[in-house]
Amino acid sequence: MKIFKTFLLLLFISTSLTAQTADEIIQNYFENTGGYENWDDLEGVKMTGVAKTQGMDIPIEIYQLEDGKQLIKIDVQGQQLTQLAFDGETAWTTNFMTMKPEKSDSETTENIKRQANDFPSPFFDYKEKGYELELMGTETMEGTEVYKMKLTQEPVLVDGKEEPNVSYYYFDTENNVIIASENEIKMGPMKGQTNKSTLSAYQEVDGLYFPFDLTMMGSSISIEKIELNPEIDDDMFEFPEVQEKKEADGENKN
Repeated sequence: MKIFKTFLLLLFISTSLTAQTADEIIQNYFENTGGYENWDDLEGVKMTGVAKTQGMDIPIEIYQLEDGKQLIKIDVQGQQLTQLAFDGETAWTTNFMTMKPEKSDSETTENIKRQANDFPSPFFDYKEKGYELELMGTETMEGTEVYKMKLTQEPVLVDGKEEPNVSYYYFDTENNVIIASENEIKMGPMKGQTNKSTLSAYQEVDGLYFPFDLTMMGSSISIEKIELNPEIDDDMFEFPEVQEKKEADGENKN
């Protein structure tokens, strides 16, 4: 019995230390990239840069707000296209075949809603969000020692059923910043494959540090400028039909 109690005690201590270490890594991450309070004060971000894909350089604008609104716009041969927009309720995109705006299906929209509280980072107040974090240990990634962290977020919907939403993040042990992440693709032609993203070239923007070079799914994005708390018209996130109706109602009132 004493041996069993000792085993339980050691197991409890081991688990506590692991959880504490994971929390310390996250705490150091936010402190090293600008401070927890400064991240908490962040209300929105606008990023401009160039996406390189299939041999093309495509200008890109990315908007993210603390209330979950987001917008990704690209410029293809002078034509502005919306790759993704979400106004808090409706998600939509430009259909690249018809070149017309098109609402996303209900499942895609629901999954985007479930991620709406991940600004400025899924690690920010992760316990309050109900997420689980586990330190898997240390590894070497392309010559860099990293902490491997497992993050379990709110489940995602796939064909009407909830599936676990698990991602792995790799933190540089020297600087405590994220340099890569991995997750399983849940739908589409690449379903079942691993999506790996890398983040590098961290730079300071008004006291906070952001990666300016990103790669994912065979494409790369070079960020040229980041604006914090930019002035944004909420109408830009709305589906065009909603905007047109609001404009028409305004004209009728006048």
